Amino acid sequence: MCDDYENIDQIILPAVAKDCTRLGFSVERSEIVRAVGELVRDGLVKAYLLSRWEPFTTELPGMPPVDVVEEDFKTYFYPTGKGMNFHLSDDTWLPFDDDDNVLPNWHLDPPHGD
Repeated sequence: MCDDYENIDQIILPAVAKDCTRLGFSVERSEIVRAVGELVRDGLVKAYLLSRWEPFTTELPGMPPVDVVEEDFKTYFYPTGKGMNFHLSDDTWLPFDDDDNVLPNWHLDPPHGD
């Protein structure tokens, strides 16, 4: 979502699900919603309502309720300055090379905690 406003159901979920499939696992929509919510909470991303009419963008306070699949694609997310700085600071954790191939030594780290 670092180059445009992105909607969970229109862009984020399909793109993440495709990458996860390439890496050998699946992801649920609820996991994406939770992760985006954490980005909003941490100040790395803000939520917006987009419209074809003025005002074209309306910033929303916090994480909006997006538990149900949006059919009209009104709720979008965009990185803050802090989020963009983080995105540009270190990409060594990415599982893909510059040609979008899965890195040969990439593996999913086991969950931490209990």
